[in-house]
Amino acid sequence: MPFAKLPKVELHLHLDCSLSYEAVAELRPDISIEGYREDFVAPPKCRDLADFLTRPPRFTALMQDARGLTVATHDLFHQLRKDQVIYAEIRFAPLLHTDGGMTPEEVVRVVDRETSRASAETGIEARLILCTLRHFDERQGLATARLADQFKNSMVTALDLAADEAGFPIDAHVAAFDWARQHGIACTAHAGEALGPESIWETLEKLKPKRIGHGVRSIEDPMLVKHLKERDIHLEICPSCNVQIDVFDTMADHPIKRLYDQGISVGINTDGRTISDIDLTGEYERLAETFGWGNNEFLRCNLNALHAAFLPQNDKQWLERRMLEAYCEIGVESK
Repeated sequence: MPFAKLPKVELHLHLDCSLSYEAVAELRPDISIEGYREDFVAPPKCRDLADFLTRPPRFTALMQDARGLTVATHDLFHQLRKDQVIYAEIRFAPLLHTDGGMTPEEVVRVVDRETSRASAETGIEARLILCTLRHFDERQGLATARLADQFKNSMVTALDLAADEAGFPIDAHVAAFDWARQHGIACTAHAGEALGPESIWETLEKLKPKRIGHGVRSIEDPMLVKHLKERDIHLEICPSCNVQIDVFDTMADHPIKRLYDQGISVGINTDGRTISDIDLTGEYERLAETFGWGNNEFLRCNLNALHAAFLPQNDKQWLERRMLEAYCEIGVESK
């Protein structure tokens, strides 16, 4: 099937895990393709999430000034255009990009400006999500939430909690998420990847996000699956990444089909295109090969993602029309 030509939506995409070789070489002219793959692309199997997360600092080291952030942003849009993505939510942690002397506000301003420019140049609709990280303290979390509020009339649309779920508790981030909700900032949060259903329950209770990043281990708790369906909590699923960090042994063990079949709102994402060495076309191909999915399933997942997107309703409707028209041309209609 021509998955490469299908219009796509991606809600879970880390800017600082997705630099192509061309972008890295522009910022580090001495690097070879072999060195790039060794330093920036994780192996097909990591020991765990913590092992996987040893690689993002190599990306952020190249993104400590306006030039690095600009190159990374435009490079990602080039990748998205090749992948036929029509809408993307791109996330990053502003506080990780200040080692070169930029303030967090300056970091967000650069990425916001270049996202707006790249969106206009490519025709790809996009928004930004600001991440606080598990190992951050309460002060850093609140600073990130306040940045999201400061820039909420720009491309910035939401707050996220990311990083080592198993290594750090959630309590330091409750204040940031409370503050964000009180100021009308949408929220998503990573959970249910490195830890089981109890982590998702805790995240839903304490942070109250509208979406969950990953959330795949919800399959272990039928009551949680029922709760997610009843509350229409969208799961931003990244299948290849989940297998790569050994949450599941193989793609055949991944629960995305079971969650989909039970009526959970699931979307398909790459997480980090470089670290996982994957694009959405590749994700679709793996799911098709493993579960027999075709255009009908991918359309439903994309519509799920648009429904859950942190966008005004009129923008969602416009993107949905684009999506349905493209699928209708290949003989697929929404059910």
